[in-house]
Amino acid sequence: MTKHLHATFVTHIGIAANNRGETEGNITTLQKIMWKNDLYTTVSAEAIRFALRYYWQQQYERTGDEAYLVNRVYDGQTYQWKDESFADEGELYIDDDVLGYMDAKAPKSDSSEDSKGKKKGAAKVRRGALEVSRAVSLLPFLGETSFNSKGGVKTNTSLYGTEMHATSYQYSISLTPQQLKRKERIALVVEALASLHYVGGNQSRFLFDFSPQLAVFRITHDPAPRILFVAEPEGDLYSVQTLIKRVESGDIAADELVIGGEMAAGEREQLQQLGVKVHKGVLEAANVVKAMDWT
Repeated sequence: MTKHLHATFVTHIGIAANNRGETEGNITTLQKIMWKNDLYTTVSAEAIRFALRYYWQQQYERTGDEAYLVNRVYDGQTYQWKDESFADEGELYIDDDVLGYMDAKAPKSDSSEDSKGKKKGAAKVRRGALEVSRAVSLLPFLGETSFNSKGGVKTNTSLYGTEMHATSYQYSISLTPQQLKRKERIALVVEALASLHYVGGNQSRFLFDFSPQLAVFRITHDPAPRILFVAEPEGDLYSVQTLIKRVESGDIAADELVIGGEMAAGEREQLQQLGVKVHKGVLEAANVVKAMDWT
């Protein structure tokens, strides 16, 4: 049977502030969504995917290990493609294999038409094996904004404001290793998810640690994740009572779960009594998942 990896992560708390993105007048805004009848801030899945690719790029530059080799390289300003035609179809480059790609070509001539008379192009497409949700803040957005003034000659844009949000973010992923060209790459996916540090979608000039403070992994033959967004804030930590109830009800088997990190008082013991593998740290839990047999 096909094996799947589902996971949910809660980041460390930080101050999100978007200083290069969308604006409303002179206010630089954070992306927001209505969630559970309130207003929350959000970070796009594309930003998380960018951070994964950039992590692999940096690891390759640091170690020279070709397992981390990426096709799209970021130099701090622009992107450079090593193979814009995707000739190896994901065999060589981990980002092409895990995240997918699309190379769309315009019609070569006016005679390239389909039966309805529409011009036909060509596209080389690989659907990414890794699915990533949007990240949603654990705390609702209360409208915190800082107001500033730039120096020098004053103009009508000298005064500006920046929305800020002190929060953690929660997001989930799903991955089917059998869809990868190289199944061993799942270990590098888990490694990167456990160490994310530069999520471009936050577009923050302030340091925001996007590495997980809490990680919930589910290794299962069930294609439905059933663990998306299971954490809730409780004081300075996070409660996973929703997850505990799903284990107690039998919707999730206890031996499918590997959990690491900080959680509300008493819940670690509850999970262990149910037979869940619970580790003190996120990296320890990630290493257990990395070492599993995914063939």
